Amino acid sequence: MAMDETDLAARHATKMAKIKAARDRMMATKEGEKGLIIVHTGAGKGKSSSGFGMIMRCIAHGFPSAVVQFIKGAWDTGERRLIETHFPHLCQFHAMGEGFTWETQDRERDIAAARAGWEKAKAMILNPELRMVLLDEINIALRYDYLDIAEVVAFLRDEKPPLTHVVLTGRNAKDELIEIADLVTEMSLIKHPFRAGIKAQPGVEF
Repeated sequence: MAMDETDLAARHATKMAKIKAARDRMMATKEGEKGLIIVHTGAGKGKSSSGFGMIMRCIAHGFPSAVVQFIKGAWDTGERRLIETHFPHLCQFHAMGEGFTWETQDRERDIAAARAGWEKAKAMILNPELRMVLLDEINIALRYDYLDIAEVVAFLRDEKPPLTHVVLTGRNAKDELIEIADLVTEMSLIKHPFRAGIKAQPGVEF
């Protein structure tokens, strides 16, 4: 048995050494840096959470950043409390929405809020001091055509500073946005407590 364990350990070490060598060769070819267009979409939970996780990383590194929150901007969320209370010197937080569309029930108001959010977003993205800008739930505004996808894509493609990261979250990301993005993640829904009658809870949902 001892010989078997020794042989298994040796085989594992050999395998890992080969993987490391291949990984090192691959990493040696990766030298460039660029500001990424990052899209978190899909029906599953975690899109905004992932975006705010990236903002927390920027804060931890001392990188100035900003959040422009579309749609659910009226919510009192944990991430908003944390950023505005403890890190306002490192992260600007702009809550531009008034709530989900079924709450406002006013398309013109929703469009006006989305436009105001987009103008603020452009100003934040063009700010050379900011390393990352999170556009939380902008995909919802794009889905309902509150914003012109062609305008948003053209701005990100042609005017975004080369080293600025922009993160866009929300379900149903449009194909045009996915096409120009550098990183796209789709969250899949497998189970959700809402379907079992459990309401949204602080610390988990907001």
